[in-house]
Amino acid sequence: MAYVNTTRVAKSSVADRLAVLFAGVSAMVQRRRIYGQTLRELNALTDRELADLGMHRLAIADIAREAAYGK
Repeated sequence: MAYVNTTRVAKSSVADRLAVLFAGVSAMVQRRRIYGQTLRELNALTDRELADLGMHRLAIADIAREAAYGK
């Protein structure tokens, strides 16, 4: 009995590589926008409003980073 096994090697074109690169840059820009927006919104809150949310002003950057980039 004979077995035939074919293997294809996928070659990515320059356009494919550029598309992947563009998607990565686009994702980074979007995460940076989320970080900046979260930072601005939390900084606009008063200390009383932050306390009501259970947050401290010193933790704002960490919270914004977690919102944009995850843990």
